[in-house]
Amino acid sequence: MLICGKNVLKETPINKIHKVYIKENFKDNTVLTYIKENKIRYEIVPEFRLNKMTKERHQGIILDVDDYEYYKLEDAYQDDFVVLLDHLEDPHNLGAIIRTCECAGIKSIIIPKERSVRVNDTVMKTSAGAINNVKIILVSNLNDALKKLQKNLFFVYAADMDGKDYREVDYASKKVLVIGAEGDGVSRIIRESSDEIISIPMYGQINSLNASVSAAILIYGMNRGKNGI
Repeated sequence: MLICGKNVLKETPINKIHKVYIKENFKDNTVLTYIKENKIRYEIVPEFRLNKMTKERHQGIILDVDDYEYYKLEDAYQDDFVVLLDHLEDPHNLGAIIRTCECAGIKSIIIPKERSVRVNDTVMKTSAGAINNVKIILVSNLNDALKKLQKNLFFVYAADMDGKDYREVDYASKKVLVIGAEGDGVSRIIRESSDEIISIPMYGQINSLNASVSAAILIYGMNRGKNGI
């Protein structure tokens, strides 16, 4: 997998980096020193080559790293708060949600194998290193995953427009927050399998928020009282 950016370099475990590509006349001596001191393989290349390698703003540096290794559903059973993403497609949203989860102390995010964004270079860059501290769990069937979590005493809250005001809910100690896809929201089958529907009050002319913004509001709202939040 190719990922890029100066900050990404320092946030990526060294043992996962195969090689670093740096543009000619790269000026950041701090980055160059870091690469050399940690004995990371690197190659100086023309900038046009970097531009062909990625469409992202690479800042003159691209890393060839291990592909992301997904976790299993069982890895989340001991958690007290899990986020499940119902077919999100935007990698920027996934990266932002990973970052919010890490900041809020949430250890696991569940995504489906089909019709969903996977961990890619954009996700890793947007997460700003948070992905190294959060388990991304890949499942074949979201509904089956929810049922297994419920059997392990999790209470499932799905975010949708016509639910109960999230501020008025008394949340269970073990909980799952379901965030729906951009545009489509939570799918019917997932909604029906959820224990409660919650919503964020809207006071303007637009009736919905960006998925990552909704997730951030609800994650901190559901975590109120924990760790001083």
